[in-house]
Formats: sequence, C-alpha cells, structure tokens
Amino acid sequence: MNIGSVLRSRAIMMGEKVGFIHGDTKITFEEMNKRANSFSEYLQEIGLSKGDTMAILCKNNEQAIAAFFGAAKIGVISVMVNWRLGKEELQYILSHSEAKLIVYDEVFQTTIEDLKKMIPASHYISSSTSPSFSSVWGQKTREPIYETTGNDPILIMYTSGTTGKPKGALLSHNNLLATSIGLSHTIDWRESDKFLMVAPFFHIGGLAPLITNVHTGAAMILMEDFNPTAAWKLIESERITTMMTVPAMLTFLLKTYPAVSADISSLRNITCGASAVPAPLILQFREMGIPVQQVYGITEYAGAVTFWKETQHPDKYDSMGKPVMHGTLRIADTDSKETLPNGEIGEIIIGGPQVFVGYYKNEEAYMSTVIDGEFHTGDIGYIDEQGFLYVVDRLKDLIISGGENIYSSELEQTLAQHPAVADVAVVGMVNEQWGEVLKAFIVKAKDVEVSVEDIIEFSKEKLASYKAVKEVVFVDQLPRNAVGKILKQRLKEMVSI
Repeated sequence: MNIGSVLRSRAIMMGEKVGFIHGDTKITFEEMNKRANSFSEYLQEIGLSKGDTMAILCKNNEQAIAAFFGAAKIGVISVMVNWRLGKEELQYILSHSEAKLIVYDEVFQTTIEDLKKMIPASHYISSSTSPSFSSVWGQKTREPIYETTGNDPILIMYTSGTTGKPKGALLSHNNLLATSIGLSHTIDWRESDKFLMVAPFFHIGGLAPLITNVHTGAAMILMEDFNPTAAWKLIESERITTMMTVPAMLTFLLKTYPAVSADISSLRNITCGASAVPAPLILQFREMGIPVQQVYGITEYAGAVTFWKETQHPDKYDSMGKPVMHGTLRIADTDSKETLPNGEIGEIIIGGPQVFVGYYKNEEAYMSTVIDGEFHTGDIGYIDEQGFLYVVDRLKDLIISGGENIYSSELEQTLAQHPAVADVAVVGMVNEQWGEVLKAFIVKAKDVEVSVEDIIEFSKEKLASYKAVKEVVFVDQLPRNAVGKILKQRLKEMVSI
C-alpha cells in the first residue's frame, strides 16, 4: 500500500466528482490526482527521491494536498509544518528534518526569505516562484512508479513540544491507511459527506480527515483560517454535514451563532479533540440538535485513539469513549506496566496498526515509548466497567504533594465551575516541605470580581484539603500551543514560590 494510490483509486472510481472546494475554486478527484502526478514529476526533476524530506508550509489549500500526495507516490517524506510557529521554532524543524524542498504559501514569503540562510533547503516552490505551482500542474500527468509502500515512512508530524524540543513522529503508508479505516468504521463517515476542513493540516486532527475523505470519496471544503462567522456561513451555503474542531473553535461557534443564525439543518455532527471538550459545550450543541463527537487522539497514533459518540451512551460525554476499529487499549501500572483491572488509574497504552514507526533522528526516544509494538502514551486514565476510557491527566503533569498523587485536571475541572473563572491551569511548584504545592493560573471572567482568597476557599469546599490550591495567580491569558494545549512549563517559568 502506497497512500498516494488512495487518491489514484478515487480518481478512477469517481474522477468527475468535485472533491475539493476552496473559495470559488472547485477541483475534481481526477484533476487533483493529475496535479499530484505532476508534482511527483517535478520532485524527480529537481533530484528528490525516496527517503528525502520536503516541508509543506501551507494552510488548508489545494497546493498542500497535491504536494503531499505527489510526494507520497514516489516516497518523498512530507514534513507538515506548523505555520503559526515563530522563526526560531521554524528554523529548528526545517533544519532538524533536513528538508531539501520548501513548499509554501506566498503569504509566508517574508518568513521564508528570513530563513533561507539558516536552513538546508536548496529548492523552494510557491505560487510566485519559478517554477510555480501553476506551471507544475498539468506537466506530465502520468502515474509515477511507486517507490515506497507499507511500513516505509511517508510523513513527519512534529509533536507539540509542550516540554523541550518537538520530536518528529514518523508515520508510514500503513499508519495513514489504518487511521482512515479506523475513522470511517468507527464514526458515521459517508461518501455523500461535505466536510469542512478547518482543522489545520499540520495537526494530525486535520491531516487524518484529509486521507479519510479521499478514501471514502467525501467532498472537502477547504478553510485556510478559522473564523466562526465565516464557518457558519459556509455550513449554510455549502450544506456542510460534518467537520473536525478543537474546543476553542466550538466556543467561538457557539458565541457567534445567534448573530449569524445560519441554516444548519445539513450539519449531522461535529467532531472535537486536541483536549477534553467541556461538558457544557457538548450539552449546548445538543440543544441545537448538533451531536458533538469527542475524540482522544495522538500524533504518534496517526490520529484517533478513541471516540465518544451519543449512540454509544448519551450520558458518558465526560468520557473519551471506546477504541477505534483495529486499535487496542489497556491501562497499565506506571511502574510494572502490568495491565490493571477496570476502574483503576494507570498509564494509557495503545496498540494496533496505527502505532507510528519512529522518531526522526531519535531512535532512543522511540525505543523508550514503543515497547512490544505498543505505544506508552504518558497519559493517565482508567477504563470503566462498560469499557469507556477516562483520561485523567498527563503523567508528567501528575503533582505529588506530601506523598499524595494529585491530578491537575481534576482541580482544573473543579475551579472551572466557579463563575468568575474563564480559563484555568494548575501546576505543581517545587516546595521544600511538601515536595510540590498547587498553584492555579486563572483568567477571570469579564465583569466578575474575585479574590485569591475566594478561589482558595472554593477549592477547599469542593475538594479534599490536600488537593486545595495554595496559591493563585491571575493572568490575562494562558499560554497555549497551536492546537490549544496549555504550555504548563511556561507557566512554571513565569513565577516561582
């Protein structure tokens, strides 16, 4: 299996169908496959071959799609680059990945010019370079000879890097095919779907749906930048049936809907992931007649690990659901790695054909996290008696105070119930007496007054005394990465006890 053959097969089966809509541009599956083939030819002309890497610094558009599939066909590994990163972060990824070619949107021209002397790339292509995208499309559109298959790596997705430098997770043809099968056989995914592609391609939650939509034959409406008002209008005008989001997107969609009042009758469901979806969001969308499907996903697993959907159990929306098709899941003791019975908290360990095949230039890190074919996630959780997964915390975010294990997520969920709290993160700060003490960073809700003492007293009322926060810092906003995950290490660096 070469993942590029998925686009070829779709083009053969329904080449005349419009599969990609970007503004006024409409591209059929056959046209996209021809563009991919032309890009394969271009790569070979500039000397790239199987095992070489190229970086894609593009938003959700047709250029990124053609480049990815074209590279896959001849074994050139794509590095999906987070275009929201700063120059130093971009320099690290583009240098570490050894990308020989940079595929980029013209909007990033200034950034590319600044980086050229600091990165190893020798070739660049955009809509304004020579050759340009438009001059490459249509040239020599014959199907190339596939150079890599199966477990050969074809994609590098850099992890979010919430602690230390990001690692480049290597995903194979088989990984991407397995995640497509897992997605389309676990949730309701149809050939007739019109999928709003707003989750960025540099996030696995954006790229996995791309593969799955081509696999199933669903049409994609490409949105380069998320704007909730524009999203509602697209849902109405394009008759969108489903989409992938993160919780922040759901929040903005909810806030803007009354003003837009779009016709949303076509929308069958919304998938949401990257972090736990607050229960009020799920329930408010339920009132609007839109089921929210919660997904627990991991880059190193090529996407979704588990799904919760209403048809499984309507009242377990605080869970992450059950494993995707062909995936395995168990909870293990954090020390012995022995499987724990249902109800007991331990490390989440996953297996199946979705498990990634390496970290680029970091074999040691890979060998320490993938053991006997299973990926040790570093997440803590438990499985209830009905088989539903509950994610409690990150293992690295576990706080040990006075010998007691404390899960920051439990405190965050509790403090979020206070009417004056708009956003919250809890971290453990080093303390000589207790080992660690609990410090909460809180963004105040608008027009609500609250004191440090109020927050501390609220936590004491709701939780055991040893779990109560000891210090509170009010901030304007919490530092987050591009997919909304809170950067707790940065919070620890902001202040110290």
